[in-house]
Amino acid sequence: METEKDLNDAILKITLKIRNEYPELLKYLVEMPVTIPNTNSPEINIKILKDYYESLNSLLKEYTPNHSETANK
Repeated sequence: METEKDLNDAILKITLKIRNEYPELLKYLVEMPVTIPNTNSPEINIKILKDYYESLNSLLKEYTPNHSETANK
């Protein structure tokens, strides 16, 4: 089972990868619904963190096959 710390670490790692390797995707991170809570004090739990990680992972999986360095060579 993944802990909150594990998920936060995974989110940080994938976010840094996007920032460093695919900066053109940063605009999508700001637009993701999970980053714009609709309450003043949103509850952050394992499910929300896991969903957010999966959305980041999905973004990379959909983008990288067509935009990797090897695809451009």
